[in-house]
Amino acid sequence: MATVQNASRRAPSAPRPAEIYPAARQEKPWGYELIFASVSDKYAGKVIHVNAGHALSLQYHREKEETISVLDGEAMVEYGPAADQLTERRFRPGDTIHLPPGVLHRIRAISDLTFAEASTASPGWREDVVRLEDKYGRSGTSAP
Repeated sequence: MATVQNASRRAPSAPRPAEIYPAARQEKPWGYELIFASVSDKYAGKVIHVNAGHALSLQYHREKEETISVLDGEAMVEYGPAADQLTERRFRPGDTIHLPPGVLHRIRAISDLTFAEASTASPGWREDVVRLEDKYGRSGTSAP
């Protein structure tokens, strides 16, 4: 039995080394995002801060799937199948929404807002955004 237990404690042969790095900060017109995970073809993780009174674009993604969870602050989240069919809901810490590809969504910060976002990361995931409305002049682009 001791041999089996010891074998199960060993790391797999030739593991990839662990990586330590600073999260990449991307300034946005509404605040900033910290990209703490970006594993190509697998997943991405962000912590996003939106200043009170600001909003992200009304947008959707062709391929990217996201789950968003509020960490701090309050937000109004709009989501739905089309711009004229949006549901609006107030989100507080712990509230979470899963957004499959194609679902329109927008997040407006009622107070300073911090949320976590986990998403799929297929090739081109950073550009996989279709902006329908944007008060910062980015409509129709995938610009940061």
